[in-house]
Amino acid sequence: MSKESRKFHVPDALANLYDFANTLDLRHFTHHRVEHAQGDELKSPQDLASWMAARGLTRAGAKVTPAMLESALRLRTALREYLQQDPANRHQRSATRALNEEIAAFPLIAGFDGAGKASLRPAREDALSGLSTLVAELYDAARNGSLDRLKTCAAEECRRVFFDRSKPATRRWCMSSLCGNRIKTRAYRARQRAAE
Repeated sequence: MSKESRKFHVPDALANLYDFANTLDLRHFTHHRVEHAQGDELKSPQDLASWMAARGLTRAGAKVTPAMLESALRLRTALREYLQQDPANRHQRSATRALNEEIAAFPLIAGFDGAGKASLRPAREDALSGLSTLVAELYDAARNGSLDRLKTCAAEECRRVFFDRSKPATRRWCMSSLCGNRIKTRAYRARQRAAE
């Protein structure tokens, strides 16, 4: 769990998915006259290895190759595209096709632990086994319904993945005070111009 996921009260079971999706920062807006700088935390195999090690998803010093990085980036892209869909539409084949193609590279094995509890664990034994753990978390979250609360901010200049903590799960923006306010202000000004 990262400082960012703790700050926004993302449940532990979704924190790695939240953090992984947000390793790509596409925000491009100005706030208090400061332009937000876009970025990607996973620019190199070493970045990916460090990111996974910091979350306990792989052992420190695991060797991530450029091909493994590409596979991880494709998974992230498919996950972000899936989370952009309205939760009510995520069951449609068009919404799941790309994600299903990418998660196939991260197989899981069902098993039981010493206490008889069933779980899914990575079938991979390489440096990317931790991403199979993310796929298991994705499966668990979809099964228990909590994945519906991971959404993409509706503001085009943001597109950040956020956890919807609202009781009815109807939030559209990562932060109402920033993204929501910008969109509402823009709509208000458009209505004023149309009325003139």
